[in-house]
Amino acid sequence: MKTVEQLLKYEAQCLDGRDQYRLFDFFTEEQLNSIGVIFKEEYKGTHKVIPLTREKVLEKLEGDVAFGFEKALDKRGISASWMYQVVKMWNWILEEGLETFDDHVQYGLPLFKATALKYGFDNPIGEDTGKESKYSSYDD
Repeated sequence: MKTVEQLLKYEAQCLDGRDQYRLFDFFTEEQLNSIGVIFKEEYKGTHKVIPLTREKVLEKLEGDVAFGFEKALDKRGISASWMYQVVKMWNWILEEGLETFDDHVQYGLPLFKATALKYGFDNPIGEDTGKESKYSSYDD
């Protein structure tokens, strides 16, 4: 699993930074300042750090996989694409076999499914691979 020091070097892949922002819970205020995050005066000293553990990463990953499925199944292209990057990031952090998985067809459903199956998360597409044309925006 990646270390906090490695995560500090992570560069956002989402235009809105939602992937990198998710990492901020694992950084101290000083570490956040070192990457350019500046707290307003009234918030200085209030940031609570979550320990970087496999269990905490899996908790965050589970919620993001569910959200990714939701956006993909609703055919929300931009949101699904960003969640694809978020899930890729968590898999990169975990280093448990899915860190190089790269199949972005049908709004990222194959990645969401592979991650859900690996970690025992909810898989709303069942036996489908996620590549079926029924998930395409062209089937509407």
